[in-house]
Amino acid sequence: ALINGLSQIPPHQKKTVYLCQLLIRIAQGKSLGLKFENDQRISPLESALSFWTLLEREEMKLEKLHEDIRRLIQIQIVAVHMENKYFKEAAEVLERLFTDSESDKPLRVKLATVIKTKDPYVPLLQSFSYSLLISKIKSYIELFMKENETNFLIQEATKQVASKGLGATAWQNRHVEVNENDKSDLETKQRFVLSIILLRDVLGQMQNCCLDVDSSLFWMYTNCLLGLNNMQNVEKNGVSLAPSRKRQRWTYQEDLQLKSGVREFGVGNWTKILVHGNFTNRTSVMLKDRWRTLSR
Repeated sequence: ALINGLSQIPPHQKKTVYLCQLLIRIAQGKSLGLKFENDQRISPLESALSFWTLLEREEMKLEKLHEDIRRLIQIQIVAVHMENKYFKEAAEVLERLFTDSESDKPLRVKLATVIKTKDPYVPLLQSFSYSLLISKIKSYIELFMKENETNFLIQEATKQVASKGLGATAWQNRHVEVNENDKSDLETKQRFVLSIILLRDVLGQMQNCCLDVDSSLFWMYTNCLLGLNNMQNVEKNGVSLAPSRKRQRWTYQEDLQLKSGVREFGVGNWTKILVHGNFTNRTSVMLKDRWRTLSR
């Protein structure tokens, strides 16, 4: 579907495809020489914005997060052009990005002023950085995966294994290093094995495929499609497929953000608190664990 279009995809699965299309473009957002559209003027991020619009139409309950990500994409479209000293193109893209509506006017005027300075390091562009865009998109993906735990790819992977005569049970019983007390982790790794069989098989059959199965982008797709947000130390041939995460000390400001979020959304609504708070490299599970520590 990513390569040949959406015509064969059922409506309830299109959102997953839109999200993957968005990730392709965000991952290559700073590569202005890479084109995803027939119109050669359209940068990867500007193309990403069109898929973000499609995702916004699919749901209305995350208006604040939608607005934040849309604004960040728009600002970074201009910022990337300026970083590459394409000031004329930055001015042209600004005309395409915004309508004449009053709601768009404040940001449009600010960006027009920034372009005139020809300085890619002005405070506005630094405050709404590419890393912040990535962080917000990760928050959105966490919400998406929480709501889509049963994934069609898992079902198709199981069918694929069975059709090859390998037997799904045999693969599910494949030995992996796992804590005996952590049954959910074992189940995740079993799903991972099944799904990689399908992904590698399908990608291996594609000629001129844009994905390298050994690339970090390949594993980004895997995480998105399978919901393996916390996959760590899954090994194949002795090689770690997911980097370990270093422990990061909680700051006083983060504790304040967490307490404020609990007051506003209540204990247990960790995903909402994560999305609306100002956290760096945190997950909803981390918030839950930190709150347990603070409550003691």
